[in-house]
Parts: sequence; structure tokens; C-alpha cells
Amino acid sequence: MKSRIVIIFVGILVLWSALILRAGYLQFLPNDRLNSLQNRQFQTKVTLQARRGAIVDSNGRDLAMSAAAYSLYADPKILENRKTVAKKLAKVLNQSYESVYAKIKDGNRRFVWIHRMLDQEKANEIKSWDLRGLSFVEEWRRVYPNETLLAQTLGFLGIEGQGLEGLELGYNQTLAGNQKKMSVKRDARGRPLINDGLMFIENPEGSELHLTVDSELQYRLESELANAVSTFEADHAVGVVLDAKTSAVLALASAPTFDVNKAMKAPAEYRRNKIVTDVFEPGSTMKTFVIASALRDGLIQPNSKFYCEKGSFKVGDRIIREAETKEKFEDLTVSEILAVSSNVGTTKIAFKMGADRLRQGLLDFGFGQRSGVDLPGEARGMVQALPWRQHLLSNISFGHGISSTPLQVANAFAAIANGGVLNTPYIVKAIRDSETGELVETQAKPIRRVLSAEQAAQMRAMLVGVTTKGGTGINARVEGFMVGGKTGTAQKVNPNGRGYLRGAYISSFGGFIPANDPKFVIYVALDSPKKGYYGSTVAAPIFSRIASYAVRKEGIAPLQMAEESTSNIKNRKVASETKAVKKPAAPAKSLLTAEELDKVTTVSTGETVPNLMNLTTREVLRRVNGQDIKVKFVGQGTVSEIVPDVGSQLPESKEITVIMK
Repeated sequence: MKSRIVIIFVGILVLWSALILRAGYLQFLPNDRLNSLQNRQFQTKVTLQARRGAIVDSNGRDLAMSAAAYSLYADPKILENRKTVAKKLAKVLNQSYESVYAKIKDGNRRFVWIHRMLDQEKANEIKSWDLRGLSFVEEWRRVYPNETLLAQTLGFLGIEGQGLEGLELGYNQTLAGNQKKMSVKRDARGRPLINDGLMFIENPEGSELHLTVDSELQYRLESELANAVSTFEADHAVGVVLDAKTSAVLALASAPTFDVNKAMKAPAEYRRNKIVTDVFEPGSTMKTFVIASALRDGLIQPNSKFYCEKGSFKVGDRIIREAETKEKFEDLTVSEILAVSSNVGTTKIAFKMGADRLRQGLLDFGFGQRSGVDLPGEARGMVQALPWRQHLLSNISFGHGISSTPLQVANAFAAIANGGVLNTPYIVKAIRDSETGELVETQAKPIRRVLSAEQAAQMRAMLVGVTTKGGTGINARVEGFMVGGKTGTAQKVNPNGRGYLRGAYISSFGGFIPANDPKFVIYVALDSPKKGYYGSTVAAPIFSRIASYAVRKEGIAPLQMAEESTSNIKNRKVASETKAVKKPAAPAKSLLTAEELDKVTTVSTGETVPNLMNLTTREVLRRVNGQDIKVKFVGQGTVSEIVPDVGSQLPESKEITVIMK
């Protein structure tokens, strides 16, 4: 009996010893499998987004910002009456009962998102139910306070806060900051140790983007494009405004547009940033760069003449004609070919260059390659590989058989406007670090010189001729300012087959203002306008209104006063020369030389007002060349009055006004 007791006692002692050893092993020695089970039982890991950096315009106005929002989650294991709860949630969240119940019906789940980014009103209503198993965390919701402004460029976010389009995509890592996985601690019963999300530590903010875009100019551009789409019944319209000196993007837009706050409800067609993603045949705006390339290669001068075959030129088995059958041009100078947009004249210039030189010239101006703008989805466009048949060489010379983006065309005009340098366009002016406050600014990035300063000045002078009387771009003029630019009217390529769509055109105008010292480069294009289609009548007036707004907003003084303002100059004596017989006005196609163009803003005399009576604009500029005076021109024709009087003392401002009739 005694031995049995001893055996039982020893057995119990061994058993307890084994249990103690096992407990010590589990308590003090690591075990990956058990740790994993513990974590799964007592923790749920939830990924929250950092506060996303703001996007502001060039004046610091908010374009995209982050506002507090509330994300609802559930612990189905401790949530009672799940069907009833699902019905109540579905009503508040405007969701189907089935979709809500599917998330919470599994009673073994410990964490599930019900709805992300709720507004405070709905969050408060759900909180008032005081249901165990439902709770909120505070997150950051993206808000675009201007709704449609700069929509395609800003882009938008997905439900998890990731950038899907535009700057939100292109600068996603910069804007997003650091994501951090937070552990939601639970008690012994598995209940979350959380009080309305207060345990979630705030993560570092993303960096702030400062754009080159001016919101007011952007609004004006968008308004003009929307009005044009409506007026001309176009499929869509695009526009871009660049800083002429640096190619910084001051405004860019596509119409129709959409509300960025409701991006996923908008058609994909409206969300695309067509300025950089879409390519088309640009039409006659391309003549600018054909002529510029020939000028650079020393093959032509502005006054070089070409016979334009009375509007009909046979190339192989095809006939090249002018845009209008009534146009029967014969001998035209290069300046006149550009001004009247002669297809035959440009073809002959291209033939003189040859395919090799022309192709290289177009590549040098940035066609057929990405510009490098800091926006996602940029297309390359196309400059076809050699060899080119004569007919293709002719077509490319007036903008068919080649494709480009609107931004490429605008940037090529900027190279002429700024003195001959092709720059990389950019839209982010600076990035501000949210933690240090450090501001890293973007510098202008020249790509290559495509023209000498003198050649660029000659091109600017010829492009001014396009917007004078007799030129195709006369409707692009801005009262009081010299404008240079070129119209474009191109047949629209059939996207579903070969050839062109019948009766469908791309109408465009690209140019710069003020022509004597360009500050803005503007390009606008309308796709398939139904009421009118020539660039001269559809796009040029849009350019004029945008350009007029831009220079006046910038505070640039006009070179000329409006003709109507002559009535404001009263009680002024005029010299006896006003009674003299006036000379005929200069011919409509008379153009300023590059040298005269550069001297328009600051031409001068001695200390007294010179006698400029009965002179044309060109003659006035030549007469006062090299002297110290500013001349304002009023009206057109020849000089009929001068203020102050001829022979009187020059004012301190060194400024005189010549009234022309």
C-alpha cells in the first residue's frame, strides 16, 4: 500500500514538473507559430493614409487639399443583430442591404471596413446608435475646392488614397507622405481598445506642390473653351498658355471638363488631359516651323520669292491646291506665303529643303518626341521615318502626315518667341517639405537652340504679318498690342480607318503677345466644329480674347491706344503740317523688319518733338530710330496729329502720341 502511494506521488510530481517545464518553455522561449496566433487573436493591423500634401497655384490659392473624414469599420464577431445593423447602415450609407450584410455576416471576422471617408454628419448619426462592434477612425479626404478648375491636370485619387490621374498620379509619392501600419490592441475578449480613433497616431504629411498655373488665367481659358464648344458645336476644345521665356505652364485646359470631387462619375473622355495625351495633324500652324527651319539652314530669306502656280501645283499624280479655290497666288515672298498661308508656296519651300533637312528641322523643334513636361501620359507624336515621297513631303509642309500634341505646338512657338531656344515645359514651380518647410524650386531647362536670335526675330516679324490686314490671322489681333501667330485648319484623321473624316476639321491658332517682347505663348484648337471650321474664324478670336485678358492682367502697357480713344485727346494744337496733303497708307501686306520690331517699344528723338506728319508707321520708326523717345500709335494710316506739338519740348517721360488716319 505504501509503495503504491509513493508511485502515485512520484507520478503526480513528474506530471507537475512536466507541466511547469512546458509553461516555462512557452513563457520564456520564442515560438513563431504561437506569436502569430497571438497576434491574430489580439491584434488587427489597419493601414491608414498620411495627410496628403496640398496643391496650390502660383499665388498660393488652394487647388487640392485634405480635409478630415471618418472611416467606419466593424468587428463582426462582437457585433450583435448583424442583419438589423446591415439594414440601418444601408439606409444611411445609400448602399444595398446585400452589400453591407456581405461584409459583416461572417461572425469569425475581427475587422472589416464598412465605408471609407464619411462626412461628419453621417458619422455622427451612426455614432449615436452606440453599437458595440462599430467604430470610426479619422482619416484624410481629398477635396478640390474649385471643382472643375484645372480638373484634367490635377487628376484624382482612388479609394485607398492613391493617385490615379494627373499630378496626383505623377507626384503621388511626393504628395502622399509615409503610410504607417497601426496595431489595434484588443482586450482579453477581443474587443478593440480604441476610442473614436484617438489612438491612431498622425503620420507625417506629404509635401506641398506649388504650381506655375495662375488660377484666374486658368478660369478665363476654361470659360473661353467651354463657350467655344457651345458656340461652334465642337466635339471638344483644348488650350494652353506658356510663359514665353521659360515654357512654364500658366494655364492648360480641355473642354468639356468635370468636377474632380466626383471624378469616377465623369466619362473617361472628359478626364483625359488632351493637351499632353492626344495627338492630331496640326495643319497650317506647321508652316511656321517649316519656314523657320529653311531660314535657319540659309535656304530662304523673308523676301525670297516663290511662284505659287496660281493655286494649283501638280506633284506626281496629285494636285496641291490652296485652301480656297479662289486663291490664285502667283509670285509671293516667304513673308507673304506665311501671311496668306499658301499651301503651294510652303510646298515649294519644302522641296527646296528636301526631306532630310525638313525632318531634322521638325525634330529640332520638338516634334516626334516627348517634351519632358512633368505630367503623366505624355504622347510622342509622330514625324515619319525617311524616305518621304514628294507628295508626303508636300503634305507634311502644311501639317498633314505628321502628328503632334497641343503642348508640342505651343512649345515650338515659344522657341521662336523667346529668341530661338527650345525649353522643357514644366508645371510644378516648387515643392515644399511639410516637416522642414524647405522649398525646392524648379529651374527652367533649355533643351537646345533651334534658331539664332536674329532668325527668331525675323520669324516673329513674319508672324506679325499673319495678323495684319490681308493675313489669315487678322482676327487674332489685340487692340493696343502687336500679336504674332499662325492659323491652322486641318482635316481630321479617321480614327477607325484610313483617310480623313468627311467634313471634320481641327481648327487652331498658335501665337504670342506682345510680339515685340513676348510674355505669353497661347495655343487653342477646336475638334470638329460644326458652325465654321477655319482657324482664322473659329480659333483666332478665342486667342485674341485670352491674349487680351493675359496682357491686361499682367499690367503690360499697350503699344497703341484704341482708335476710339482719339476723342479723349482734346484741345491740342496741331502743327501747320496737318493741312498738308497726306501720303497713301502703306500697303496691307507691308511688314516690319525684325530690327524694326525690336525697336517698337523704345524709339527716340532728341529733346524736341520731331516732325513726323504724314508718315506711315514704318516711316515713323525709321525717322526716330536711335533716339530717345517712346511712341504710342493711335489708329491706322498716316500721321495726322502729334501730341505734344511738333517742335515743343519733350515731356520727362519721353513719350509722344501720334494719331493716324
